[in-house]
Amino acid sequence: MDVNENMKKSAYKFIFLIGIVSLFSDFTYEGARSIIGPYLGLLGASSAAVGFVSGLGEFIGYAFRIVTGIISDKTKNYWTMTIIGYGLNLIAIPLLAFVPEKGWIYACGLILLERLGKAIRNPSKNTLVSFAASQVGAGKGFALQEALDQIGAFLGPVMLFIILTLKGGSNTKEAYGLCFLALGITAILAVLVLLISKKLYPTPESFDKSKEVEGKISFELPFWLYIAAISLVAAGFADFPIMSFHLVKEKIFADNIIPILYSLAMGVDAVAALFFGWLYDKKGISSLIIATAMSAFFAPLVFLSTYKVTIIFGIMLWGIGMGAQESILKATVTNLTSKNRRATAFGIFNTGFGLFWFLGSYAMGILYGISIKYLVLFSIITQAASIPLFYAVDRKNKQ
Repeated sequence: MDVNENMKKSAYKFIFLIGIVSLFSDFTYEGARSIIGPYLGLLGASSAAVGFVSGLGEFIGYAFRIVTGIISDKTKNYWTMTIIGYGLNLIAIPLLAFVPEKGWIYACGLILLERLGKAIRNPSKNTLVSFAASQVGAGKGFALQEALDQIGAFLGPVMLFIILTLKGGSNTKEAYGLCFLALGITAILAVLVLLISKKLYPTPESFDKSKEVEGKISFELPFWLYIAAISLVAAGFADFPIMSFHLVKEKIFADNIIPILYSLAMGVDAVAALFFGWLYDKKGISSLIIATAMSAFFAPLVFLSTYKVTIIFGIMLWGIGMGAQESILKATVTNLTSKNRRATAFGIFNTGFGLFWFLGSYAMGILYGISIKYLVLFSIITQAASIPLFYAVDRKNKQ
C-alpha cells in the first residue's frame, strides 16, 4: 500500500472517530431536543417563549463561532477548543433534571449553556474534519461524520421514548428528569472518545496538503453570496421544539410519541446526508438546490394537516433538509476557503446561519400565535428565496 493510500485510510479512521464523538454528543443533545418543547410547556413556558429560546439557543450556538473560529485559526488550538465545548455539553444536559417546578427560565439557561458549548467546539471540530476530508472528498468526509452523528440523533430520542413509555407515557417532571439524567451517560462517552482521538491523531492538519494563503483574511464574492443563501434557509427552517409544541398542543400525537417522530427525522437525516454528500462531490452546489427545493414544503404538511401520515411525511422532508445542512453546507465552506482561514470561515458561516435561525424561529413563534398560515408562508418563501442565490454561487464558482 502506497503513502497516499495509507494517508487516505488514516483520514477515514480519524473521521470515523470524530463521527463516534458526534454520535454520542447528538445522542445527548438531540435526545434532549426531542422533548424540550413539551418539557418547557410543562414548566409553564408559552409558544413564543419556546420559539424564542429555541432560536436564541441556535443563535448562541452559531453566532459565537465567528469569535471561536478566529481564536482557533490564530492559536491553532483546535483540540483544546473542541474539548472545552464538549465539556459544557456534559454539564448542561443532566442538570435539566434538577430544574424546579415552573422553573422554565432556569431550563432555558441550561439550554443556552449547552449551545454555547457547541459554539466553542464546532469551528475547531469542523476544521479538524475538513483536514481529513481533503483526503477523501469534502462531500464524502462530512457526510460520513454526519451519518454517524445522526445515528446518535436517532437513538437518543428512541431511548427517551422507551423511558417515557415505561413511565406510563406520562409528561410528569419526574419522567423528564429521568430522561435528562440518562443522557448524561452518553455525554461522558463523547468526551472520552474525543480524548482518545486526540491521543491517536494529535496533528490532523497534516492530512491537508493544500497550500495556505498568506496575508489578510478575506473571502471572495461566491463565499458571501453563499452566506446570504444559507441565512435565508436558516430563517425559514422551523426548529423541532416549535413543531413538537404544536403537535402536543393540538393533541395530534401523545407526549411519548414525539421522541419517535424526532428519531424518524434523524434517521432520514442520516441517509440524506450520505446521499447528498455523495451527490455533492459529483454535482457540487446543484445538490444543495435540490435538497432545499425538497425540504421547503415540510411546513404546510406539519403545521396545516391533522392527518398523521401527512405530518410524518412533512417531518421526513424536514429531516432531508437537516441532512443536507449538516453535510453539504460544511463541505461547500471547505471548498470555498483555504486551510488557514477555514475555522474563521466556519465561524462566519455559522454566525450568519445562527443569527437568521434565531430571527426566523422567534418570528415563527410569534406568527404561530397569530396564524399558523402566516408561519407556513414565511417558511416556504424564505427557503425558496435562497435557491437563486445558490445558483449564483454555483455560476460564480465555475467562472
